[in-house]
Amino acid sequence: MPDTPLKQAQPLDISPRPSACPGLWRIVAARDGGICRVKLPGGALSAAQAEAVADAAERYAGGVIEATNRANLQIRGIGNEHAALVRYLLDAGLGPREAAGDDVRNLMLSPLAGLDPQRVLDTRPLAAQILALLENTPAFHQLSAKFAVQLDGGEALAMLDHPHDLWLSALTLDGEPWLGFGLASSPAAGPVLGAVRQERGLDLVRAVLEGFLAHARADQSRMRQVLESMPADTFVQSLALDLRRDPAVLGWRRARTPVSWLGRLAQSSGRALGVAPPLGRLTPAMLRGVARIAREWGDGSLRLTPWQSLVLPHLDEAWQPAAVAELAALGLLCADDQPLARLIACTGDSGCAKALADTKADARALAALLGPGAPASVHLSGCPRSCAAAHVAPATLLARAPGRYDLYLRDPHVPGFGLLRGSDLTLKDAGALLALQTEHLDD
Repeated sequence: MPDTPLKQAQPLDISPRPSACPGLWRIVAARDGGICRVKLPGGALSAAQAEAVADAAERYAGGVIEATNRANLQIRGIGNEHAALVRYLLDAGLGPREAAGDDVRNLMLSPLAGLDPQRVLDTRPLAAQILALLENTPAFHQLSAKFAVQLDGGEALAMLDHPHDLWLSALTLDGEPWLGFGLASSPAAGPVLGAVRQERGLDLVRAVLEGFLAHARADQSRMRQVLESMPADTFVQSLALDLRRDPAVLGWRRARTPVSWLGRLAQSSGRALGVAPPLGRLTPAMLRGVARIAREWGDGSLRLTPWQSLVLPHLDEAWQPAAVAELAALGLLCADDQPLARLIACTGDSGCAKALADTKADARALAALLGPGAPASVHLSGCPRSCAAAHVAPATLLARAPGRYDLYLRDPHVPGFGLLRGSDLTLKDAGALLALQTEHLDD
C-alpha cells in the first residue's frame, strides 16, 4: 500500500482538541505504547481493510489489536511512527481525511443490520446519512469524542443495554415503520420520548444534536448532564419537530429476543457466523484468518459487534464446519459454551497505569474455575472506570491489588456495579462464589 501525501499540513497525531479518548487521528499514550482507535461505520469492515489493520499493527506497533465494546478496532503498543500509521489506515479507507470529522463518528448498529430476519427496517441507508451529517457538519465537531448515537432496526441480534446520548429504535405504528427515540439511556431501559416516521429520522438526529449544543453549558459534554438541569420533556418540547407522542408511542417498549452472538447466526438469506477473540484481543494472524475466510467462503465483508466479537455474513453453509475448525485453530471462540466467552477484561496493569491487577491474565485463570452456575457475563475491571464494559455486567470483579478482587452482583436497586458480595477475594474464592450465583445467569 503506497504512502501517498495527505492534504493536512498539521502533524497527523494532533487532534483539533485535547481528549483522553483515542481516535484515528489521535494516538493516546498508555503504559504499553500508543493506542489508535479505528471507528468503523456501523461496525462494517472489508476483508482488505481487516488485512490492512493487521499489517499496520505489525509494522507500526506491537501486534496487539482489540475489538471494542462499541464495535470498533484499536491498535495498541504503537511506537513513534504515528504519521505513517495514520496514513496507512487512511489509505485503506478506514477514516475521514479531515481530523475534525473522526471524533464524532460514534454510531452503533446491529451487527446484522439489513440482514436480521427480525428487523423492522434496514438501518444502513439512514446510518450512512447520519455518519455524513456528523462528519461534514462543522458545528457537530464540537460534540464530545464520547457522544454516542445508536440506531436500532428491531433486530434480534442487538445490543440493547449500552447507554447512548441518543438512540433511535424502529417500531411499527399503523402498519408502517416509525423511529422512536430516547435520550441518555438505552433501548432496553427507555423511556421512549417520541417518534417520527422513518423518512424523518435524519431530521430527528439533526434536531437533537442542535438542541444539545444549544442547551449544553461548557462543562456539559454528555446528554445525561444536560438532563440533570433540564427535564427530558422540556428538552423534547424545545425541538422544532412534529413528534408523535401518543400512548402507543410513549408506552412502547423494545422487545428483547435472547440470542447468542457466537456460532451460527440467522440472517434473512443464508447464515452468518459469529466468532470472538478471547477477552477481545486479536493477533494479526487471527484477523488475517477471519479476512481470508470472509473472502473465500463469504462475501468479503466483516462486521464488528459490541460484544467484542466479529460476524462473517453470507458465509456458505457448506463451508461453515471447515471455517469453524480453521478459526478455532487460530484461537478464536466459536461457541458461547466456552468459559472465556463469558468473560470481559480491561487491559490491566500490563498496559494501563491505573489498573491494580493483570486482569487479562487473571481472566484466563478464572475461566478454568467457573462452573455452570456462574453468570453469563463476568467483568474483570482493573479500576472503577470500567473501560471494558459499557453497561453493568451481571457480575463484576473490581481489582484492589494483584490477584485480589471485590465481587459485585448487578442489582437494579443498587447504583454502580451492584451489590457487594465478597471483598478482597482470591481468584479461587471468586470462582467458588460465582458458581453459586444461578439467579444471575442472564445478561
